[in-house]
Amino acid sequence: MPEVRASLAKTPSGIRGLDEITSGGLPRGRPTLVCGGPGCGKTLFAMEFLVRGATEYDEPGVFMAFEETSRELAANVASLGFDLEKLQRENKLHIDYVRVERHEIEETGEYDLEGLFVRLGHAIDKVGAKRVVLDTVETLFSGFMQTNILRAELRRLFGWLKERGVTAIITGERGSGDATISRQGLEEYVSDCVIVLDHRVDSQISTRRLRIVKYRGTSHGTNEFPFLIDTDGFVVIPITSATLNHDVSDERISSGIPELDEMIGGQGYFRGSSILLSGTAGTGKTLTSLYLAKAAAERGERVLYHTLEESPAQIVRNARSVGLDLRPALDRGLLRNHAVRPSMYGLETHLAHMLREIDAFDPSVVIFDPLTALVSNARPEDVSSLATRLIDWLKTRQITSFFTSLSQNAAVHDLEHTNVGISSLVDTWMFVRDIELHGERNRGIFVLKSRGMKHSNQIREFIIDDTGIRIVPAYLGIEGVLTGSARAAQEIRERELAAIRSFEAQKRQRQLDVKRAAIEAQIAALRADLVAAETEFRAVDADEERQIEAIEEAQRTIARSRLASPLSASIVARPGNGSTQPENRD
Repeated sequence: MPEVRASLAKTPSGIRGLDEITSGGLPRGRPTLVCGGPGCGKTLFAMEFLVRGATEYDEPGVFMAFEETSRELAANVASLGFDLEKLQRENKLHIDYVRVERHEIEETGEYDLEGLFVRLGHAIDKVGAKRVVLDTVETLFSGFMQTNILRAELRRLFGWLKERGVTAIITGERGSGDATISRQGLEEYVSDCVIVLDHRVDSQISTRRLRIVKYRGTSHGTNEFPFLIDTDGFVVIPITSATLNHDVSDERISSGIPELDEMIGGQGYFRGSSILLSGTAGTGKTLTSLYLAKAAAERGERVLYHTLEESPAQIVRNARSVGLDLRPALDRGLLRNHAVRPSMYGLETHLAHMLREIDAFDPSVVIFDPLTALVSNARPEDVSSLATRLIDWLKTRQITSFFTSLSQNAAVHDLEHTNVGISSLVDTWMFVRDIELHGERNRGIFVLKSRGMKHSNQIREFIIDDTGIRIVPAYLGIEGVLTGSARAAQEIRERELAAIRSFEAQKRQRQLDVKRAAIEAQIAALRADLVAAETEFRAVDADEERQIEAIEEAQRTIARSRLASPLSASIVARPGNGSTQPENRD
């Protein structure tokens, strides 16, 4: 029987994504230190911890502030939908502002935390608090001049919080160097959990990240996790699933282009799979993705189209120019466009907004066009990391994802990689490239891989005209693959040769018919001659027979008239018979 191991009791934070990377939340009944520089979201993190606890887990809380008043805090978080005044009226939240002034401490003498314990204990008892926040600890300890007293009071504070059995968050400022996490360098040692928030700017793009430095008694994610502060609060984005155990489907969905479906097994993509279409500029990548969107909408499925280069109105107009009408899908609410410039946010913010839109819209298909646009403001490896997380997250929800990627070099030897390095992650990878021949540039499409299904290994001509997209088998001639006017000229030549062959065949057929008619006429004449000869022969034979019968009859008559004995009759020869008859003689 397997050994049952005890697990550390945890309190769900209610912060989206945080409970996933902490495997359940923050340590229950223990203090957690949240450190970070200015503007990284420490106060909001702590406040959402209290609000979610009060509204979702029925755990009242106490927020003791040393820098902002209760009214200022309520105004700051109102835009996130947090009604602190209502929670205070319902006795689910208590906010206490404690003003700490250094010059007043010097005038009144020694400074310790005894008064704070009394005040905090009263607030906890008043609402029956299970959660406590102290924001921020540096302000609280600004009155201590002696380091040894400061350290003693820090230990005393953390010990007191544990004795009360409350799950506490203490916010603090980052240290000035790499040696310590907090400013005092002690809080991280007496805390059971330490979370560091970071707000960095790279290439004029800001990104917020979270890292769990320490978590006693349990395993936890150790990577840096991006997080977002948006209109719904604090959102932590896990890097990716570590188990790769998402479900798969055998259902197939159409690409919207019958010839393309034929190239990938005749039935289309697997539902919940990831598809990448690479190609140079102007090869029809966006249009191909829109065909998938229209086909999904016609099945009654929702499609989220995330574009980084074109406005929604421009996409609709351009699609209409090739006979693709997206307006019905938009009017029915089955197609939603999310357009934003790559430079608007950092990568993690782009990802967070994307995931939020997916949660809100609940689509069956997600299109990202083009993924490589993000490289203009980030490193390719960072874009690859974003795509990895997005693909993995979508697969766990059985959402079909379609990415387009701009290839800078369409040479054959450069096709086996993408600018963002995700070709090994996707399930189906197709490429559209220019084919230059006879002074023309035409398009060709082929499938590099498609997991779990048979697929074509041919390069087929990819034609875009006012009727839409057509994919036709490329002509293979002596000079190689022929497309465009070269293909048309070759087809004309083939039709001319076919017409000549048909004419010659018809000419030979006519000659044969004439000869057959002449021979049949000759046969008919000969057959008529034969019939006439046979008739004449039968007539002559009949005449001779009648003559013989007449002679015989005459002989019998003569014999009777002479009363002659038949024995005295003379022998008369009959034609056609070698025998003789006796002849009657007088």
